[in-house]
Amino acid sequence: MPLPPIHRVVVADAHAVPAPFRAFAVRSDEPCHAFDARVPYGRVHLVATDVPDAAARARLARAGYARVDIAEPFAVDYAATDWGELAAVSQVPDLAGAIARALRLTGVLGDDLADYERSVAARVDWLASRGAGFHNDVARHWSRSLFWILALDVGDVEFTMPHAALRVPLRAGDLVVFDPAMAHGLCRPADDGRAVAGSFEDGEAGRQLFLTGEMLLDDARWAALGAPWQPVEAHEGRGALDLMVAEFDDRSGAIQRVRSLAACMRRSTCHVEETSAVEPRSDGDPC
Repeated sequence: MPLPPIHRVVVADAHAVPAPFRAFAVRSDEPCHAFDARVPYGRVHLVATDVPDAAARARLARAGYARVDIAEPFAVDYAATDWGELAAVSQVPDLAGAIARALRLTGVLGDDLADYERSVAARVDWLASRGAGFHNDVARHWSRSLFWILALDVGDVEFTMPHAALRVPLRAGDLVVFDPAMAHGLCRPADDGRAVAGSFEDGEAGRQLFLTGEMLLDDARWAALGAPWQPVEAHEGRGALDLMVAEFDDRSGAIQRVRSLAACMRRSTCHVEETSAVEPRSDGDPC
């Protein structure tokens, strides 16, 4: 009988921000938030779960690796799947339900299990890698999403957020929920928080496999998590650097060409095309 999942929260809200900036924020390239930004969500959730169990994870790993191409270090590849395929491969009939129940422990979508079930049902992918250089994910609607990853096959690897001084060792069965606006990568513990491609050379020991999905949050839920969408002027006044336009060194996570980002948090530098037709938002959620 599987053990109950164990939920742990890691605080990740003390950020190392390069001068002259004093904070991080992320804008959107969607019209509904054309003139808004939010601060990063300052928590990373880890849920240790035995669903799927080791045998089911092995079956999933065989199927997943056959669908991706990760021949080179730092290669990352996705492949679409669905819960019907995953249930058949894993031989876990209610795998989607088990993941939804584990995600509910985080509370990021509130208390109603149905919200997690709908979120999980919306999309699931294979995600394979050989380590991962530092990057973030904010295009399209991802600035309004949290990501989850379920580790199916990992060994001697950490999930790392360099600007939050966060290094979390991963084991198979770990479910991680995080804000993809923050730079993140996969590192070897021996590399002391740096992403070193040479540490993920060819061979089975260098590869990792996950299931992954996104959790789309409305404005009210972002506000409940302490990261409300606000006019860009409020973030400009706080000296915020826009994570939408930041570029990261894939080894260290250092933000590149910081001086070129001086005007990044201004209405005049909105990322959305044809924004003249976009009205400033009301208190509702037009997304």
